[in-house]
Amino acid sequence: METLALLVSALLFGGMVLYAFGFAAFVFTALPADVASPTIRRAFPYFYLFVLGVSALAALLLLAGDLVSASVMAVIALSTIPTRQVLMPAINRATDEGRKTQFKVLHGLSVLITLAHIAGAAYVLARFV
Repeated sequence: METLALLVSALLFGGMVLYAFGFAAFVFTALPADVASPTIRRAFPYFYLFVLGVSALAALLLLAGDLVSASVMAVIALSTIPTRQVLMPAINRATDEGRKTQFKVLHGLSVLITLAHIAGAAYVLARFV
């Protein structure tokens, strides 16, 4: 069970890092802005479902052996719900309505949340050592 928990935690960490620093950056450098923005907008709901599902699974797998790590993963899972359901639509509305300052603030918040999720997953992985 511990090996599976490690693999699932590593999947979460790697997936978030790849998406945040690889895929999103690539899309904005490889595609014109009028194509990149809608592409990212369509991809983000799936990214958040990935984070929610994998972190919840990791929390369950860690529950028996490491309550602290299980709690970190549960916080990641639970905080993904309002990020996906409330924050992401607010970012999209701000973009659609041309509210650039609000977009910058909300997008900055989503970046901080993602970085916190990555740091949380890294913390959990470090506890396996």
